[in-house]
Amino acid sequence: MKCRHCHAALEHVFLDLGFAPPSNDYLNPEDLQAPETFFPLKLFVCGECWLVQTQDFSRADELFRHDYAYFSSTSSGWLAHAKAYSQMVTERFGLGADSFVVEVASNDGYLLKNFVEAKIPCLGIEPTGGTAEAARKLGIPVMQEFFGEKLGAQLAAEGKQADLIAGNNVYAHVPDINDFTRGLKAALKPAGTVTLEFPHLMQLIAHNQFDTVYHEHYSYLSLFTVQKIFAAAGLRVCDVEQLPTHGGSLRVYGCHEQDNRETAPAVADALAAEEAAGLRDVATYLSFQPRADKVKNDLLAFLVEQKRAGKKVAAYGAAAKGNTLLNYAGVKPDLLPFVCDAAPSKQGKYMPGSHIPILPPAALAEKKPDIILILPWNIAAEVEKQQRETVQAWGGKFAVAVPEMKIL
Repeated sequence: MKCRHCHAALEHVFLDLGFAPPSNDYLNPEDLQAPETFFPLKLFVCGECWLVQTQDFSRADELFRHDYAYFSSTSSGWLAHAKAYSQMVTERFGLGADSFVVEVASNDGYLLKNFVEAKIPCLGIEPTGGTAEAARKLGIPVMQEFFGEKLGAQLAAEGKQADLIAGNNVYAHVPDINDFTRGLKAALKPAGTVTLEFPHLMQLIAHNQFDTVYHEHYSYLSLFTVQKIFAAAGLRVCDVEQLPTHGGSLRVYGCHEQDNRETAPAVADALAAEEAAGLRDVATYLSFQPRADKVKNDLLAFLVEQKRAGKKVAAYGAAAKGNTLLNYAGVKPDLLPFVCDAAPSKQGKYMPGSHIPILPPAALAEKKPDIILILPWNIAAEVEKQQRETVQAWGGKFAVAVPEMKIL
């Protein structure tokens, strides 16, 4: 296998999580009687450009289908984040009725609805049918396509180059990151700005966030590598922000390489922090596997101990990261009988691989588990706040397994 960006031979394994089904392939009851497809879940790091990437097996159109179950608007915290971003960029770049905003991977309209309300012309690009339809119901125009250089060129030819192109948690999801970036270049006005948000590889390593690895995430990104990918496409990273979302993310601001705006000092600062953290040292990557194994072993020991003690454990949040964790650990319904989730699109279905049933949050009050394992640890505070009063009624407690097993 060659690196997806620079085409160097990939020789270093960063993480091997065995075999797993696609993490968003939630099962209907009838699917439980049929064979289930598992793919290798292994990450390599390129010793040339330091792009961390999955082994090639699954295709994007197999992972992002019409029934894709992730709807961004399920999280109130994420909605607040999107609204704050919309207000910030509108003010920073002077967006108005004469501007044009494009969001790549616009999902259910969680972000663009803010621009619609502000009467700023916009367009969503979203390949999955269910989420695209949800966005259209909010009055958001959506092209149901995968984004890349061809579509970027089409938008340019139609006079639809953007003042702002936003991409939140999509850059890691594209199999051909060079083609995608060339698409951004083509669809951007001469003085326009691209903003991309993605989980920061430095935080994944620092905080043992191995459960953010799944097939839909083709790439695990550092600023150093993103800067290289941008440069190859004729773009330049002109600013960067550190964000708390998804366990620690970067928001990069990009412009055309010939744009006359200065590069903010934050870019050099972030690059220096990555180098100090060892992100350009192969030893950093080769030492990560035992840390993931410890989380897996500690979770299994905890669940077995609770079962032997007669305690009831349930999970909250049927998130993709939860599926990675449960499948790597081999957890089944005998140790974790059910998981609750607020998304109607997931309720009544089963977690891929583990076949754990997904119930609505009301099931907590009915079944009264002693411990609720919050699988999406990045929104643990939000979940705890929402469910604290309910769970306190019978003395229940919350727990997380990542970055380490602990009762909250």
